[in-house]
Amino acid sequence: MYRLDAELNKDVIAELKKPLGKLFPNFEDAISEIISSKFLISVGDATFNNLVNNDILPDVGIIDNLIQRKNHVWDCLPIENILNVENSAGTISKDLWESIEKAILWAENGDNQLIVVEGEEDLAVLPCILIAPEDTIVLYGQPNKGLVLLNVSDFKKKAHDLISNFIKE
Repeated sequence: MYRLDAELNKDVIAELKKPLGKLFPNFEDAISEIISSKFLISVGDATFNNLVNNDILPDVGIIDNLIQRKNHVWDCLPIENILNVENSAGTISKDLWESIEKAILWAENGDNQLIVVEGEEDLAVLPCILIAPEDTIVLYGQPNKGLVLLNVSDFKKKAHDLISNFIKE
């Protein structure tokens, strides 16, 4: 497991609060880039919800049934292949990491995957960047700012550098 320590990792936490990719204040402005992606990963319930509302399914979606720390109840999840994992806030659990690996592998074979996290999925963006194939697009929400879109090929070193500052347990 990788863990962030609030005292030891103040700089890393500050860095993680900044968008890693291109920030779109309006989801609709990103749709053309989203639909042109060859492999798509979404992290967060609001991002997944926006995709579904626009008839777009990510290859891999990661949700925790929370939107800005408030419970979010899904009427129906549009992806049948669901992996349930546990991941505490401020961590990247072994379970989450391995589930991301499996989901990406299975999705590359054509089956959309949904990872439902018990706990928090916020840091899942980092292993997604490191594990996903080149030119994968990752989407996640930047609270009260909009949608962040990034190409993993541009951020693998940055994700590795950030994770190298976590405490490995």
